Amino acid sequence: MPQVMEFKLPDLGEGLTEAEIVRWLVAVGDVVAVDQPVVEVETAKAMVEVPCPYGGVVTARFGEEGTELPVGAPLITVAVGAESAEPLSSGSGPAAGADSGSDAGSGSGSGNVLVGYGTDHSRPARRRRIRPAEPAGAARPAVSVAATAPAPVPAAAPVPAPAPARAVAAAGPVPVISPLVRKLARDNGVDLRGLHGSGPEGLILRADVEAALRAPEPMAVAPSAAGAVEGTRIPLKGLRGAVAEKLSRSRREIPDATCWVDADATELMAARAAMNAVGGPKISVLALLARICTAALARYPELNSTVDLAANEIVRLPSVHLGFAAQTERGLVVPVVRQAQSMNPEALSAEFGRLTELARTGKLAPADLTGGTFTLNNYGVFGVDGSTPILNHPEAAMLGVGRIVPKPWVHQGELAVRQVVQLSLTFDHRVCDGGTAGGFLRHVADCVENPAVLLRSL
Repeated sequence: MPQVMEFKLPDLGEGLTEAEIVRWLVAVGDVVAVDQPVVEVETAKAMVEVPCPYGGVVTARFGEEGTELPVGAPLITVAVGAESAEPLSSGSGPAAGADSGSDAGSGSGSGNVLVGYGTDHSRPARRRRIRPAEPAGAARPAVSVAATAPAPVPAAAPVPAPAPARAVAAAGPVPVISPLVRKLARDNGVDLRGLHGSGPEGLILRADVEAALRAPEPMAVAPSAAGAVEGTRIPLKGLRGAVAEKLSRSRREIPDATCWVDADATELMAARAAMNAVGGPKISVLALLARICTAALARYPELNSTVDLAANEIVRLPSVHLGFAAQTERGLVVPVVRQAQSMNPEALSAEFGRLTELARTGKLAPADLTGGTFTLNNYGVFGVDGSTPILNHPEAAMLGVGRIVPKPWVHQGELAVRQVVQLSLTFDHRVCDGGTAGGFLRHVADCVENPAVLLRSL
């Protein structure tokens, strides 16, 4: 007899508390194998395909495409041991969505451990749901899969901010989905007792707090319908919401400063052309600049650090995990090249290409977007010369690179047309002073103008 197993949205790691359904990969009635991806979701970090730890027939799906679900909400139910969905519609089978008395037999569990979903040997037995006793001889009506499936969890709806004079709810713990959401509310002065959670059983989600932050302040006189502000409203959620929150936190916490310099990149471009002329994989300008950055960070390690506010300490980091800004259809993402200090320009160029392709196709894993210690931002691809970027919290520095264009330049005492680039360094003034920042930027510019200088640190 098939047993109906409920698969819930697992913890996807990196502190993520909700995800939006982008595309269903299976339909009700489909047969799925253990660890087969069943849905593609978008988190605040990346697009993720979620595998199901059960094998069997899909009996229900919860949530339409575009719906945002909290971690722990039901995704699908699977009839383990069923060959098709037909036996579940008869009166002799268990109702879809009901908890079974025991797990499926061997071979039905996933060998890949998702957070909250272990293997057959590690998953505890499920409790049986006790049904009310039925009169003797009473016929049990046939139950369809759709009629008995658990109700889908609705998408998080915008919740208006509470008015200042609103009565405070009774004392007691407020149900919040995670400590991160509670901290977000505390940092922005949002009273959680004044919010109505849109999650299961009134659970307060991140979307509820963000909706309260977006809600306009109450006005003394309500505006007339004719004077209402009109325009297209775009929800600040998913990747865009995560970027907005991170940039806002960077501005709140980090006292940053920016210095910049123009550099003659003619010799660097000639060196790159010579490298690519000998054959083999092509080396990008970004890879050469990345190698220059790692050499400069070895000389000025203060800029490869972070500030631990809890301990009131500056932490200098032993490895350079180099982030680089990549513009995609989903918005700006910053993939991270691990252990960049140990790579040569050819290896860096290959890694940049691999991560850029994953970013464009939305296949970056959350781990590919976290853990950076320094960021290289090439905004020259947008045709601009300079910028004062916001630091990628909690990093302490970011090197910005403008477009490389022919300009009049004094070279060896004569006016000439040279390939000129503007370099800017934005840094956390808590980790170093302007002398250190200026020394780093000057060393980078020297390597750009004369690549032979880089040989001293190789």
